[in-house]
Amino acid sequence: MDTDGQHKPAEIPKLIAPILAGEVDIVIGSRYMNGNGKNTPAYRRVGQTVLDKATNLNSGIKITDTQSGFRAFSAYVVSAFNFSQQGFGIESEMLKDAAKANLSIKEIEIEIRYDVNCSTENPISHGTRVLVEILQDMEFNRPLYYFTVPGIVAIIVGLYLGLIFLRDFYTGGSLSFGPTLLMIMLTLIGTFMAFTGIILHSISRMIYNLQVSKK
Repeated sequence: MDTDGQHKPAEIPKLIAPILAGEVDIVIGSRYMNGNGKNTPAYRRVGQTVLDKATNLNSGIKITDTQSGFRAFSAYVVSAFNFSQQGFGIESEMLKDAAKANLSIKEIEIEIRYDVNCSTENPISHGTRVLVEILQDMEFNRPLYYFTVPGIVAIIVGLYLGLIFLRDFYTGGSLSFGPTLLMIMLTLIGTFMAFTGIILHSISRMIYNLQVSKK
């Protein structure tokens, strides 16, 4: 539970009820279920959407409010968390760790207050730092998304430019040095990134399989 007064302590019972009933391992209080969150400031909602997409992509799960600090846990799930993040990125890291441990997660609709004095940190710098932490984690956790997907995009753009240059060349046009160099760089860098992601993904799967076999 956050200490800025935005969460309502009266909602704690409904947050822990599914855990006490043995239904799930983790419960998250969501501000955005069932179309809620309309009172959320627009700049916050845009930032939250970006962080939600990045976190869900990194963890492989789908949560509507990945940055919610209003959470409840079964006691036995603590060992699944690494707690390597030092800042606000811990919410995203916990979801990634929970997904890796195959823990069940449920979201409960909650209310939030924005009329209280919240964090004094600039929301843009806060959101940017959290996003950077998620991307750094994705570099090792989801190398296919971090390297291969952008690499393939770069290759496609490079090949598209190449087709344009070939068309211009065969129709009597001249090739400019700058665009030609850009085409070559995009294709080469994209190929390198794509293969890097594939190799890192294979290594990651190998390490995971070794860890599973030792259990």
